[in-house]
Amino acid sequence: MDRFLTEEQRMLRDSVRRFSNETVAPAASAIDRDDVFPRELYEAMADLGLFGVSLDPEAGGSGLDTEIACLVMEEIARGAGALGNAYAIPVEAAHFLHEHGNEFHRGLIPDILSGKLIPATAATEPDCGSDVAAMRTVAERDGDEYIITGTKAWVTFGRIADFIMVFAKTDRNAGHKGISCILVETNRAGVTLGKSEDLLGMHGLEDCQVSFDGVRVPVKNRLGPENEAFKMAMGNFNFSRLMMSSMALGMAQAAMEDAISYAKSRKQFGQEIIKFQAIQFMLADMSKDIAAARLLIHHAARLYDAGHSIAKEAAHAKLFTTDMAMLHISNALQIHGGNGYSKEYRIERLFRDVRLSQIYEGTNQIQRMIIARQLEKEYA
Repeated sequence: MDRFLTEEQRMLRDSVRRFSNETVAPAASAIDRDDVFPRELYEAMADLGLFGVSLDPEAGGSGLDTEIACLVMEEIARGAGALGNAYAIPVEAAHFLHEHGNEFHRGLIPDILSGKLIPATAATEPDCGSDVAAMRTVAERDGDEYIITGTKAWVTFGRIADFIMVFAKTDRNAGHKGISCILVETNRAGVTLGKSEDLLGMHGLEDCQVSFDGVRVPVKNRLGPENEAFKMAMGNFNFSRLMMSSMALGMAQAAMEDAISYAKSRKQFGQEIIKFQAIQFMLADMSKDIAAARLLIHHAARLYDAGHSIAKEAAHAKLFTTDMAMLHISNALQIHGGNGYSKEYRIERLFRDVRLSQIYEGTNQIQRMIIARQLEKEYA
């Protein structure tokens, strides 16, 4: 695939790969063990200009393409899945603010790109995930302000964010057509941050519940037109699904590299286990599926940059890549045998971290529904 990358893409990819190998990967075990936000690494990514690689120059970005953002994500996640997850948040927030925000929102982008401001997004609730229409958080208009009341769950960066983009009902009776997105600074009265969630994997991201108890926010904080946030979010999901696909791809690549290295050094029955057909077949399938996933992701990214709708292609990439990564990271752990079950080897961490990718940004069951609905339209 390298031969189809531009020189600029290749140079940036290789630079991020060095950063990931030399700085990210050595810190990954400590991030997982301590479960504390790796602020220095986050700021290092900002210093490298990575948060704005695919953002328009007028917004302070580098003006490169979505494909390079996918390459950057893959390399960072290859070093540490949690840091890949951390990378996605400011990237996606800057894109969302630039596309849907007003002058106030766009004025925040430079500080997001520099790492000075940390954003978060809150859509999911304790009793509402895929069923967005069941959202209970409300934002009631009171003159030039909204009064926000409700609770959001699984807010990544919730405990450290400077502001949260909150999805709330501004029309209680309109289902998903009555949802707006409002930026809420976390230092406002009535905002309560819960404890950091004790998660299976993806540690260090300060994920928590956030409660809003009559929080007053100026109307200017609303992103886009009132009641149209669901449509806005669905459009941006295509980009974010490519980010999550690339995150899973990076972890799968790391697992394959570890499996090959282990299989070449581990001896059983008088030879390296890589000589056994059972191991060779698992490695061959890893290589095949990782290559296929990379092609799906980059095909969708190129279509996206060309202005095409990619609802089906983004769902293809997310569904295939995350399922593939879960399967082959499990197989890579199997190749490690008993050692794969030990925290002394990073495959154990990869196994825990990658599981989230099948849930994030729309579960893989939702991706199948999206693909089926697109097929129904195409073959009507």
